[in-house]
Amino acid sequence: MASVELRVLGCGDAFGSGARFQTCFHLKSDRHSLLLDCGASSLIAMQRFGVDPGAIEAIVLSHLHGDHFGGLPFFLLHAHYVAKRRRGLAIAGPAGMASRINAALEVLFPGSASLTWRFPLQLIELTPGQICALGGLRIMPFAVDHPSGAPALGLRLRLGRRTIGYTGDTAWSEALIEIARQADLFIAECYSPRGNGKHHLDWQTLRQRAPELAARRILLSHMSASMLAELPKLDLGPFEPAQDGLTITL
Repeated sequence: MASVELRVLGCGDAFGSGARFQTCFHLKSDRHSLLLDCGASSLIAMQRFGVDPGAIEAIVLSHLHGDHFGGLPFFLLHAHYVAKRRRGLAIAGPAGMASRINAALEVLFPGSASLTWRFPLQLIELTPGQICALGGLRIMPFAVDHPSGAPALGLRLRLGRRTIGYTGDTAWSEALIEIARQADLFIAECYSPRGNGKHHLDWQTLRQRAPELAARRILLSHMSASMLAELPKLDLGPFEPAQDGLTITL
């Protein structure tokens, strides 16, 4: 059975806690290479960990906060000016994504939003409950609870014969049970030790709901400074902490 390799390019929060890169995961099979989220530091992380930006065929976004999509202006402009990319690129994400990407381009590099890209660029808006087929990738988006100026999504991805569930950023939602169900890997944000922050998952909640998260492996990501400080004291049970550069073969 063909495997899928997940490389953690960034598992940090928005504030550089633990000197970690912002959220970005690289998924690679024998035929496909894609990114799950693309935080502002993602192009740096790709170069640090030896991931070729030119091989990326698709980028899937959970929501439109800078630590999850802010790397796109740098990725796109690198593709256009430095790599002189010709291969097509698809970006799939929440409704409103196209205007936010253009706004980010224009704010960071005035005039860049009106570029005629050297490569075919396809922007696909995901609708909760509707499967999106993107080459060999199947994406099922779910509505979750994380205000970001556009709908926030939890994602269930099928690549080859492997299933990856991803919370994105969210408070606890019953949708997470379905996203995790029988997934080969479930990536869960774990922002704080206890539920003292709105619209984010915390360790206390994840530990209590663990029996409902019927995934084969559960990876904790997007941890704040307080969560990272608490981590060595915890009995993690079925949970595994992410770290930048970690590679998991599914």
